[in-house]
Amino acid sequence: MASKEEKIELDGQVVEAFPNGLFKIALENGHETLGYTAGKMRRFRIRVYPGDKIKIELSPYDLTRGRIVYRY
Repeated sequence: MASKEEKIELDGQVVEAFPNGLFKIALENGHETLGYTAGKMRRFRIRVYPGDKIKIELSPYDLTRGRIVYRY
């Protein structure tokens, strides 16, 4: 049984930027998902632009939304 803290980490590329820090992300496995910038990235004002390669954390319960945790 999956623990509550287990996250699925995937790499992807930002396709489109939406208002309020939301982004459309194309994952390496061919799927697309919505992602928002994580709190540490907002705190240190790390910018994310379309075309950037990123690492995203997805919850096993909802694979359509995730948190952007790292920008390569």
